[in-house]
Amino acid sequence: MNAGPIPDRLPADLYGRRDRDRAVRILDAVATARLTWTTLVNRRPVTPVVDDRRLALVVTDRRIEAHDEDVVTLRLQAPDRRELPRWRPGAHLDLELPSGRLRQYSLCGDPADAIGYRIAVRRIPEGGGGSVEVHDTVSVGTPLIVRGPRNAFPFAVPGYGSPSTRVHFVAGGIGITPMLPMARLAHRLGLDWSMVYTGRSRDALPFLDEIESFGDRAVVRTDDRSGLPDAAALLPGVTRGCAVYCCGPSAMTATVAAAVRDRGIELHSERFSPPPIIDGRPFEIEIASTGEIFEVPAYRTALDAILDRRPDRPYSCRQGFCRTCKVRVLAGVPDHRETTLTDAERDAGDLLVCVSRSASERLVLDL
Repeated sequence: MNAGPIPDRLPADLYGRRDRDRAVRILDAVATARLTWTTLVNRRPVTPVVDDRRLALVVTDRRIEAHDEDVVTLRLQAPDRRELPRWRPGAHLDLELPSGRLRQYSLCGDPADAIGYRIAVRRIPEGGGGSVEVHDTVSVGTPLIVRGPRNAFPFAVPGYGSPSTRVHFVAGGIGITPMLPMARLAHRLGLDWSMVYTGRSRDALPFLDEIESFGDRAVVRTDDRSGLPDAAALLPGVTRGCAVYCCGPSAMTATVAAAVRDRGIELHSERFSPPPIIDGRPFEIEIASTGEIFEVPAYRTALDAILDRRPDRPYSCRQGFCRTCKVRVLAGVPDHRETTLTDAERDAGDLLVCVSRSASERLVLDL
């Protein structure tokens, strides 16, 4: 079982207390000198904690997980194999790639594995280069900085964090990654659960061996054999009192959401693609430093329009979550379409250009 939550604020007597007596200061000095001497003598590699959210890890295993060879898993460990921060099903890592790109990947290993993280990455050539970089340049021995783990898609266990009595998982393609730890936990706890795992073909689906080890609780359904799934195919036997966890393409999550709406069914979802643009209106962006002005059509995001002219601009999730694409608005009225920024950040002019737009004809941005 995972350790309990750690309090955000520790008592001042443990951390941050400044008034210490002379004897304690002498002991601290002796301990510091001893630690410095030991470090110089042993010089063994350690995991540098860059800050409280970043760890330097190394790739210790790399495997191809789908027959089409477009999905690769990486196992990440500390150089000295020390224990890593614990996580719960649904959590993800922010991965800082050698190029400087920042990408989010769900943890798909076992939370009980205290010394290793596992992530899976599907190659998406048009996805901005992050997945291609992982496939082409990251190998066993590659050092990587990770942030996290963080959890924006937590699993609420029936009887504990959820009033539901049954769980149903719906996974599309690489959307299986956060579902695997959830299914394992449901299986270990003896819960009443089921799963539908869908994709283009069996060759494109990773982790088939692990999924099929669950027996008839998990149904694998592919488009090439059964056609595109409808709500009935994705939600067999789902009735009131069931909690549904769904992860995959936007079209699939939208289908599931529409089917369970107003039916007394608890829905938790995460998508691995940008959300559709709703009620988009065209507007202009002006880059303050150059005076360059260009249009953002109603059907495109501000990020897409910016990348046409500034392809090196950082971005990652495209869903208004990770903040990587944050810019400063110098003039104009933003139309905030995320739930991540605080009121103070919005008042300061911050904008996430992957999802947010403009309520005025033009936004002047500091890029």
